[in-house]
Amino acid sequence: MTPEHVKCLIIGSGPAGYTAAIYASRANMKPVLYQGEQPGGQLTITNEVDNFPGYPNGVNGPQMMQDLEAQARRFGTDIRYGLVTKVIFAEQPGPGNPHRAIVDDKYEITADSVIISTGASAKWLGLPSEMRLNGRGVSACAVCDGFFFRGQDVAIVGAGDTAAEEASYLANLCRKVYMLVRRDEMRASHFMQQRVKSAHNIEILYNSATEEVLGDEDVSGVLVKNTVTGEERILDVTGFFVAIGHKPNTDIFREFLDLDDNGYILTEKGSTRTNIPGVFACGDAQDNIYRQAVTAAGTGCMAALDAERYLVTLEMQGEEIVH
Repeated sequence: MTPEHVKCLIIGSGPAGYTAAIYASRANMKPVLYQGEQPGGQLTITNEVDNFPGYPNGVNGPQMMQDLEAQARRFGTDIRYGLVTKVIFAEQPGPGNPHRAIVDDKYEITADSVIISTGASAKWLGLPSEMRLNGRGVSACAVCDGFFFRGQDVAIVGAGDTAAEEASYLANLCRKVYMLVRRDEMRASHFMQQRVKSAHNIEILYNSATEEVLGDEDVSGVLVKNTVTGEERILDVTGFFVAIGHKPNTDIFREFLDLDDNGYILTEKGSTRTNIPGVFACGDAQDNIYRQAVTAAGTGCMAALDAERYLVTLEMQGEEIVH
């Protein structure tokens, strides 16, 4: 079967992918978007989004993704269920030498340009109660959800710079922040450790492992075990934040694209261009710093504009070959 050919293939959805699709469609690039394993991305498991512009009263995460998807469809984006399971990027793409992708291990599609918006997945502790209460007091993003716990007591798990930064952020909003560190020391930089230790309402609990997140409908506490003494205690908290890192969903690109040590796609400064011409990366797949819906949407816009400029150049090359 002859592979389907498209001008612009978008791999992944979420704020980055849908925004890229909106811009690409309006530029007549006729994008085809495959939504991936989690259509809509991480925001589909977020109850309330209060910090995305344009929603003065906040918005339900899944509803926001439906809105973005509908807007992309309105301008003509071909949005499809499916998972891109393999890519074969051309090192020197051009007319007659497109990039290739395999969908669901079955179908091949070729593309003049590719926009990657596969996002990153938060790392979790793996507790059943953690998953059950996700979005109901359990969160992997303090900046996103800390606002909902103003004046309350919360706990955060983690020992690195991100955990320290998020604990400090929560300390400005919450009455009390318990920071659960599994070992007898933190991995965070000296500066970040001092920042946490100087906060009057952050209590660091070393050698502390989370045994269970408590609560029926919402978080009502956390069962913590001391890894040295075996002693258990219950922390009376209404929020539980996990800050043990994220894993970018970029494994299928590893053979072709330059990645950093943590697997995030490297892009040229001030652009979304990767080391392969015609391949662009946006959203959390290439952003290990901000990881916000609004910044993901911004880079989605950038990727579509970069891809549009690339396609114009490609078309000019094609015309030169014809003549």
